[in-house]
Amino acid sequence: MNSSAEFPTLLIDTDPGVDDALAILMAQAHADVVGLTIAAGNVGLGHTVGNALKLVEVLGARIPVHAGCATPLVLPAADAAFVHGVDGFGDTGYLPASGKASDEHAANAIVRLARERPGELTLVALAPLTNLALALRLDPQLPDRIARLVVMGGAVSGRGNFERVPTEFNIGFDPEAAHVVFEAWPQFDLVDWEACVRHALAFDRFDAMLAAGDARARFYASIAGTARRFNQANGRPGMIVADALAMAVALQPQIVTRAEQRHVAVELGGALTRGATVVDWERRHGRPANANIVLDVDQARFEALVARALGAARFA
Repeated sequence: MNSSAEFPTLLIDTDPGVDDALAILMAQAHADVVGLTIAAGNVGLGHTVGNALKLVEVLGARIPVHAGCATPLVLPAADAAFVHGVDGFGDTGYLPASGKASDEHAANAIVRLARERPGELTLVALAPLTNLALALRLDPQLPDRIARLVVMGGAVSGRGNFERVPTEFNIGFDPEAAHVVFEAWPQFDLVDWEACVRHALAFDRFDAMLAAGDARARFYASIAGTARRFNQANGRPGMIVADALAMAVALQPQIVTRAEQRHVAVELGGALTRGATVVDWERRHGRPANANIVLDVDQARFEALVARALGAARFA
């Protein structure tokens, strides 16, 4: 862990997931992580909690893991096992971690940690926003206690990756939760799916990083194979590691090279558009901007953060 004041203190809400795993490796390499709060999303809660515990064990870290919501707030949603594997970690059959999750629910943990460390925490939301929405209902003053919120979610021009075309997975999985968060939070950083596609890791460079890395890279290579094959088979420009990009923005805000501040809302009712993120690009509604929409980052700095998290020194 890098304990330099350059890096923030993180609370990570996540649904591991292959790209979540890389984001957590990055966080552990570069920051102080006070907890992982876990939701269902990429796969079911039993798997996401188990994957979080396994990551903590692989890292040799003492990071509390708090299990949270097993379902969206209102309607059921399909997971992303076809990308991440049925277990979320590429169906590698790893031995379960020996550690256990906390008895404290994720939403309660978010509220408690924010009250214990007011103004200190960067909350990095990598999962559907179910846990965070519940935490806001428990403590409506939560935004005042959190130093910064970074959300991986949305598709700001409607080129999503969910069953409804304009919708991104995290927001589409639980649109009501996203609505609660977007309405309550006065200002947050939004790292959307389209930015993540623009900042994919070229396959050859990604493979070279894994080959040059240490035990962390070997573990990550073992769980990422299914997702890598999915990305390549679907004509993507490289390995899309969405949560890792959001983590880079959380770790180093200065990595952002282009952003726009706009109001973003979530569509709740459309048969074709439920879960879409609607951006008031022309400021027609007169509502204050709630989102700092990250459009581009310094790719070399992003890749250096990834490389260091994998122990690939020559790429860092």
